[in-house]
Amino acid sequence: MTAGDSDPHEACFFTMACESQADGAEKQSPITYCGTHADESSLHWVKEFHNGQVLMVLTASNTCSSTVFDMELCAEKLKTFGIEMTMDQCRNLIQNAILEPEVRRYMFYNSRAFGIAIAVIFYISVWANIYSTMQLYSFGCRWDISILVTVAAIALTIVVILIIDQHQRKIHVNTDVRLAAANEVFMKHNLLLGVADAMDRHQNILQLCFVHFNLEQCLHSLAGYITERKRNHQSALRHNLDQFCVTMETVIQSSQGRGEEGSSEESPLLPNDKKGALACSELLHLIPEGAPEVMAQQLLVIFSGYYIRLLVSGQLPQVIKLRHVEHMNIPCLCQFIETNVLDTGPCWFKAR
Repeated sequence: MTAGDSDPHEACFFTMACESQADGAEKQSPITYCGTHADESSLHWVKEFHNGQVLMVLTASNTCSSTVFDMELCAEKLKTFGIEMTMDQCRNLIQNAILEPEVRRYMFYNSRAFGIAIAVIFYISVWANIYSTMQLYSFGCRWDISILVTVAAIALTIVVILIIDQHQRKIHVNTDVRLAAANEVFMKHNLLLGVADAMDRHQNILQLCFVHFNLEQCLHSLAGYITERKRNHQSALRHNLDQFCVTMETVIQSSQGRGEEGSSEESPLLPNDKKGALACSELLHLIPEGAPEVMAQQLLVIFSGYYIRLLVSGQLPQVIKLRHVEHMNIPCLCQFIETNVLDTGPCWFKAR
C-alpha cells in the first residue's frame, strides 16, 4: 500500500520524515509518519515510535452522501501494531460515532472546501454590491471605483476567512468529542484518533488519523497540576471546567407515570414515538468533580480527538519548553489542556 493509491477508502502510509539519506540527514518534518513498503512486515522496521507520530491515515470523500472508511483494512493494519480488533469493533467505535448522516452534514458544512466556497461567494457579492452602490452616486471614474471596491471586498473577505479559521481551531463537539469513546479504548494501546478534512486534487476528503501517543506521563503531570489548582484556585478551576458541557435530551412517555396500573393486555404492543411524548433536556458536564487522577483521565479522553485534529492539520502552536513530545516543537496533550482548558499562568506558546 503506497501513498499514491487513488482509492479514497484505502489506508495511506507515508515514509518517516526523519529517515536519513545516503548523503546526509534529511530535514525533519513537523509531523512524522510510519513508513511501509509492499511487505506487510516492513512496518516493524521502526524499532520505537515517538509521541505525535502518525502511524496510519484512513481517507474517505467528505460529502453529504454516504461515506465509509474501510474498517476491514483498518482492522488488518491494527494487527500489524499488535492490536487485536475485529472489523465490527472498529465500526462500532469509529464509523458509527462520526459517520452518522447528521454528523456527515456537519463535517461537510464545516470543511475547508465549504469555507473557501463561502469566502468566494462573499467576495463576489460584496464586490458587486459596493460597485453598484458607488455607481449610483458616480464617485470618480470607473477605473478608480474598481480599485477601491476590490480593496474593500478583499479586506472584508479576509475578515470572514479569519473568522472561519478561528472557528476551525475550536473544539467540535459533533466530531472531536464523539471520538472520546474510541480514544478511551485506543489510548490503552498508545494510540489516539482524530478526524480532519483536507484537499486532495480539488476534492475534499476526510482523514481519520491514528497517532502514537503514550499518555502515562501526561496523566501523572496533569493529575499533579489539577491537585495544585484544587488547592489554590478551586473556584477558577471549576469555572473553566463548567464551560465544557453538552445538552442531553431524554424522551419521557406520557403513560410512564401510570406505572403498573394498566394490565399488560391493555398496553400497546408497539409504543408510539411522538404521540404523548415529552422531551426533558439535561445539562451534562463533560468533566465532573472527582479525584485528580479521574479528572485528568477524563480530560485526556475528551480533548484527545481535538488535539489530534490540530496536530495533523498543523494548527498546534509552537512551545518554548518541550515536555512529552521530544521530536516536534509542539505541546504535548497535557500542556495543551493546561493552557487551553485549565488556563495556566505562564504561557507555553509562542505567538504565531
